[in-house]
Amino acid sequence: MRNIVMLTATAALAITLSGCNKKANEGGPPAGGAIEEPAMGAAADKLMEAARAVFKPIPLNPPKLEGNEATPEKLALGRMLYFDPRLSASHAISCASCHSIGLGGADNESTSIGHRWQHGGRNAPTVFNAAYNIAQFWDGRAKDLFEQAGGPMVNPVEMASPQDHIVEQLKSLPAYNDYFAKAFPGGGDPVTRENVQKAIAVFEATLTTPNAPFDKYLRGDNTALGSQQKAGLQLFMDKGCTTCHNGVNMGGGMYAKFGVQSSPGAKLLPPGDLGRFAVTKDEADRYSYKVPTLRNIALTAPYFHTGGVWDLNEAITIMGKAQLGADLTPDETAKIAAFLASLTGDTPQVTIPALPASTARTTRPQN
Repeated sequence: MRNIVMLTATAALAITLSGCNKKANEGGPPAGGAIEEPAMGAAADKLMEAARAVFKPIPLNPPKLEGNEATPEKLALGRMLYFDPRLSASHAISCASCHSIGLGGADNESTSIGHRWQHGGRNAPTVFNAAYNIAQFWDGRAKDLFEQAGGPMVNPVEMASPQDHIVEQLKSLPAYNDYFAKAFPGGGDPVTRENVQKAIAVFEATLTTPNAPFDKYLRGDNTALGSQQKAGLQLFMDKGCTTCHNGVNMGGGMYAKFGVQSSPGAKLLPPGDLGRFAVTKDEADRYSYKVPTLRNIALTAPYFHTGGVWDLNEAITIMGKAQLGADLTPDETAKIAAFLASLTGDTPQVTIPALPASTARTTRPQN
C-alpha cells in the first residue's frame, strides 16, 4: 500500500522540511500512544532543554489504536496481509512493494510502480512511525491507518483490485479463513474488507523506529550527538524549521503550503497537483500538503511529494529558501544534514511470513 504522496518515498526531508507555516489539523497521536516525558538528568544542558521543549523521543512501545486492539492473532494476520501480493489484481503488488521494511518504509522510487506499470502521482511516504501522523497520504485524505489501508488495494493505479475481489480472493485461500476467525472471534463472517483494514492497520502501527541517537539525546545522553550534529540541531531550531517539524514525529502534525517564501519551481510543485485543496476545496489549502516526518529521512530519498530530489543536502537548501526565505550556506546545510542523520532509529525487525497456499479456487491474476 503505498501512500504515494509528495515526498520521499520515502518521505522525508523535502518531505521533511516540506512546508512550514500553515494551519494545524485536528487530530494527534493514536489513543494509548501518549509520549512519555524524558527524565531531566545532570547531563542536560541548555541545548538539550531547548530541544526537549519542542521534540519528544519515539516511545519504546508501539502506540495503541483506538477501537482496534492489537491481539497476537490480529498482528499475525495483519503481517501476512501486508506482504501478500494476491490482494492486488496482478498478484504482483503488496503493501510491502511500496513500503519496504528494508528501505526505510518507502520504496526508493520517485513515484511508485503500480498495476500494469502505471506510476502513481506522488512519492510514497514512509510507513515507519505513520501511526503518529494526524492523517495519512500527502493530502490527508485518510484520517488514520485504517482508512489508509483500504485505499491502495482498490486504486486502479496501485493494486487495482475490484471492490469485491479482496474478500473473494481471501476466501479462496482456506488457511485465511482460520486466521480471520482467530483474529476476529465472536460470530459472524470474519472475512470482511473492514477486518482486512483493521489487521493491516494494527501491524503498521508496530512499525516504529525508537532509539535513534536523537532520542537518546532527548532522554539525557549528551554524548549521543556529535558536535556537528549539535550544531545542526541548533541551526534547525534557530532557522525556524521547528515551526512545522516538531513533536515525536518531527512532522506529520499539520499541513503547510509548499513555497511559503518562494516557489520551488514546477519540477517540485507541479501546477496540476493542488494538494490538500483537492480534499477540502478550501482555497487556503491550495498547494498545501501534510508536513512530512523527518524521522529516518536519511533513508527515504528521493524527497518531496514529487520525489524530485535525491540529495538530502539539496533538499535542505531548497526547503530553506522556499519555506523560510533563508539562503543556507554549504556549512549550515552540512550541519543540518548531520543532525537529520541522527533521526535514524532502529529498523523494525519483521520476519516475512509464510502465506496461505493458493488453490484451484484461487482467482487468477489479471495481467
